[in-house]
Amino acid sequence: MKKLFKKISVKRFSSCTLDPSIPGPLEPFSSDTLDPSTPQPLEPSSSDTLGPLVPRSLDPFFSSPLTLRKVILTTTAMFFLLLLTVVLSLFIGSADTSWSKFWSLLNRTLPPEDSFGIILLQIRLPRIVLAGLVGFTLGLGGVVFQALLRNPLADPFVLGLSSGSALGAVLGIFFGFSFQIGIPFMAFSGALVTILIVTSLGGRSMGTESATIILTGVIINAFCTAIIIFFITTAIDSRLHSMLFWLYGDLSQSYFSPLLFLGPVILIVSLILFGFSRDLNLLTAGEETALQMGVEVTRTKYICLIAVSLLISLVISFSGLIGFVGLIVPHLARMAFGSDHRLLMPVSALGGAAFLITADTLARTVMAPSELPVGVITACLGAPFFIYLLKKKGSRWERS
Repeated sequence: MKKLFKKISVKRFSSCTLDPSIPGPLEPFSSDTLDPSTPQPLEPSSSDTLGPLVPRSLDPFFSSPLTLRKVILTTTAMFFLLLLTVVLSLFIGSADTSWSKFWSLLNRTLPPEDSFGIILLQIRLPRIVLAGLVGFTLGLGGVVFQALLRNPLADPFVLGLSSGSALGAVLGIFFGFSFQIGIPFMAFSGALVTILIVTSLGGRSMGTESATIILTGVIINAFCTAIIIFFITTAIDSRLHSMLFWLYGDLSQSYFSPLLFLGPVILIVSLILFGFSRDLNLLTAGEETALQMGVEVTRTKYICLIAVSLLISLVISFSGLIGFVGLIVPHLARMAFGSDHRLLMPVSALGGAAFLITADTLARTVMAPSELPVGVITACLGAPFFIYLLKKKGSRWERS
């Protein structure tokens, strides 16, 4: 009987033809695949997941594997976009500027002491450069914090840096320090104290868990905010105006002397952080996975957290608090170019610079000759767009 059953089974199997609709031995078996009338779900293509952000003609470039050529081409394109933003912002404003005067200034037929030269070179240009450096740092910091904490809502101020820096700046304004040296020094000192508290409480004593670090930052934020409100309520009118402008981001107090120091520091720290791009890729998959792949998780977290925190503290001490740049720009870059940090970090940094320069241009021209704090513009642009992303994409922040 067993021989007869085996002979019949072999004969029936040999007479069967292969059906591509039937799952193979490595595929999960489902009874739905046996019925050709059952509608099968279509796999979403990469162009469907990108939505309207990327044209279909460019989709093969964006969906192709990451190569050095792709990194160089994309970074170069973003750099030229940043240069275009700088040039356009330089000639947009309430004062009358023209290309003919600009060429006269370059040819030295128009003296730099002319009102056009003063407006262009001593007022607008340092402000644009400062906005670019701040946006570059915030965009880069947002990518690093989101990777380290594995939280899509993390931004450069998640550790309480904003409140610590704000407390130092408010104290400096309250006691009459200057905006050139005194207030930036006080703001950086406040952020530095915050970093020391977070790393000592959230790291050394209780490990490097993301939830512990975030909760420590929330506690520091609440404490510093209470002290800030106390000084705001007791300040006189002139100092109160300066406090509010700084708290919402103010790029009007910009000079070339601090920029010559900020530029090299930002470049060096950015190169150091870019060296950890592979480790950040593995950390986003989980700390256990990163450990198995040879990443020193604790060392990587400490170096990246301290480096990016110090860099952001130094930058916002000259610009004030500017929100949403480190939150929105990394998400846009991730949706358009993927989640590989070897490309995501330079694109987010350059995109953050272009975004903040555009926002600052709107801040000084929307209500000209009056000015708005640049943080108001970034919030007005960033908050509705972030709500749109939440409604459109939900929790799917990475391209599939």
